[in-house]
Amino acid sequence: MAVLEIRDLHVTVETDEGTTPILNGVNLTINSDETHAIMGPNGSGKSTLASTIAGHPKYTVTGGTITLDGEDVLEMSVDERARAGLFLAMQYPVEIPGVTVTNFLRTAKTAIDGEAPSIRTWTKDVKEGMANLRMDPKFAQRNVNEGFSGGEKKRHEILQLELLKPQIAILDETDSGLDVDALKIVSEGVNRAKENTGLGVLLITHYTRILRYIKPQFVHVMVKGKIAEEGGPELAERLENEGYAAYLPEGAPLEG
Repeated sequence: MAVLEIRDLHVTVETDEGTTPILNGVNLTINSDETHAIMGPNGSGKSTLASTIAGHPKYTVTGGTITLDGEDVLEMSVDERARAGLFLAMQYPVEIPGVTVTNFLRTAKTAIDGEAPSIRTWTKDVKEGMANLRMDPKFAQRNVNEGFSGGEKKRHEILQLELLKPQIAILDETDSGLDVDALKIVSEGVNRAKENTGLGVLLITHYTRILRYIKPQFVHVMVKGKIAEEGGPELAERLENEGYAAYLPEGAPLEG
């Protein structure tokens, strides 16, 4: 069973105004087969947390720890984190000109497993995965995310999730830009991956609509770089009804 532990995490980023603190002591534990949702207003640090776990060089950890099964994640390179079992579905998936989806997926699988998958089995798995996500088979020969719609990019992210079989997945606003049908298809993919592998999920979102399909056991509210409150699914419903004003100083503006 995998355990991702974040303890007293402090993170800064360089801006035009100088070094700016973003995370101010985050504590979080995610186990295999658990789904955690992080909600909060814009600018609260949710995406910074996701990027820091994945190893984005833009962010500097100034205090605290991140461990996966006791191993120091902060000492790992980005690719080492992926091989250790961490996966990030990005809010804005990048295009990779000149690299087809087929080659990208097989190269990633080979890098993570340490050996190339059997062509026959792999081809079957990719076709099945694309069919489950209602992806046109022709996308396999297109360059990664090039010319893809927002929904197609998100479905491709979940295809990676299902094929690479990580231990812990961080989904950074996977629901953004999705229509109702795409949201349901993407959510089904996440649920399928969890059911098949015992995946642990950290789901970052502004809204409860995706939580109707991907059911979290734990909900965390992030405000100003810290976890301000924790609870169960009922906390998400309360946020939907009441918003985040209660967590901010009286009269303070909500960002975004």
